[in-house]
Amino acid sequence: MPKKRQQHFRSIKPSAPASPALASTSNSSDQASTSKSVNDLLAHLRRSSAGPSASRVSTPNTTPSVPPAIREILQIPETPAPAPRRRARTRFDASGRRLPAGPPPPRSWVSAAHDRDAGRGGRARSARLSLPGAERNSPPLPSAHFPAKGSLIDLVLRNVAADWEFQRVYNQYHLYYIPDHLKSALIRLVGILNDRGVSLSDLKLILLPPKDGYDDEALDEEAAMSHGVTCLDLSGSLGRSVKLKEVADLLFPARRDVVSEEPEDSWDAAAETSPSPPRVLLPSLTHLSLALDPQNPSGGSWKQLIALSSRASGITHLSLAYWPDPCLTPRARNSTVASPQGRNIPYGGTNHYSHSLDDDWSEALLVLRMLHRNLYALEFLDLTGCGSWFQALMAESGHDYVDWAGNWGKITELRLYTGWKLEEDAPMSEQVAYGETLEAAARVEKHIRAMRAGKGRFIHVERDRL
Repeated sequence: MPKKRQQHFRSIKPSAPASPALASTSNSSDQASTSKSVNDLLAHLRRSSAGPSASRVSTPNTTPSVPPAIREILQIPETPAPAPRRRARTRFDASGRRLPAGPPPPRSWVSAAHDRDAGRGGRARSARLSLPGAERNSPPLPSAHFPAKGSLIDLVLRNVAADWEFQRVYNQYHLYYIPDHLKSALIRLVGILNDRGVSLSDLKLILLPPKDGYDDEALDEEAAMSHGVTCLDLSGSLGRSVKLKEVADLLFPARRDVVSEEPEDSWDAAAETSPSPPRVLLPSLTHLSLALDPQNPSGGSWKQLIALSSRASGITHLSLAYWPDPCLTPRARNSTVASPQGRNIPYGGTNHYSHSLDDDWSEALLVLRMLHRNLYALEFLDLTGCGSWFQALMAESGHDYVDWAGNWGKITELRLYTGWKLEEDAPMSEQVAYGETLEAAARVEKHIRAMRAGKGRFIHVERDRL
């Protein structure tokens, strides 16, 4: 049989010492270095590195502490103190926002992005600001939830609104499933950044579930309600792409139940066939912006607004920027009817000279009285660009007047901006009209504070200063 091969292993020893300190000890006596334990060698290394001439290294101190008297007897050097911990430096930008962790981007990247936006997006940005109902003419309502300008969500929503003609077709079955707190911002951006504004079909795509997933009866039930939508901003779209009556019919849809004309056999059968109250599409609606396009302010209908306010009494923030004079029959302002005595009598309650020459605000006060009776929960009111009828806010005609201490006593913020900027080379007529508007806004503020006189809440009036 073959013999088994026996393997002889040699003991592996380091050919060179681990440190200069070990080199000195190995040269002096090799036998002494091999007899020392590992702990002794480590202790020797710590003592040699902790000398006054050696550089301090931040290593964890594992040796036990020794009293000072014993340290002097044994001639043990003092243990070096641990290096202070370096704190992370938090960086902030010019506006106070916290920057992300990591080094800042190179200047070449920032300058290139700025030049690209200024070159390619400069004309597009200026064109968007010149659109009817731009953001500078209709600021968002206060305390309404909108993403921070420049944030990721804001950029995504702006891109979707700018490319709305494609998104409304390609994603028509997915727009309803956007979170409720983002639907308000999307509706506002579509009305501002889109050339034609937001239409009734756009509102249905965002607020109503797709018909392929729900039947027609489910649209009027709990499944079609958007409880999380508290703000509906139609700035610049009202009267241009959507009518106020269409919005009212969408928010308050009528039930399709048919009442049988034949008498029922029992009360239970009659209760099942009787129509139930109409459902509300946005039951949590508190913010409503009906700001008109300053270049086309003829889309506001006071008659439809009063009809809508009777069913939406829970609104707390309302914007009526650039609305015309309160009038129920605006088309009949220049119409007259011949009387039997041969005189021409105005067809409506307000004619062309009622406000300028006759100082007659009776119809305007009647409209405002019906409005503030319905909207008794208002806390914010925006009347930017309504300087032509600021006088109606403090006028009185018999029993008709605006009750700032009663029905509208909860209003704490009122906007009375002129809505247009006076140029330096403007004609004298525009300068006079601008000055009269500023004076009227100041008189309205004094009138409201005098009427309340400690009865209502303190009101803050935002207006252009003289």
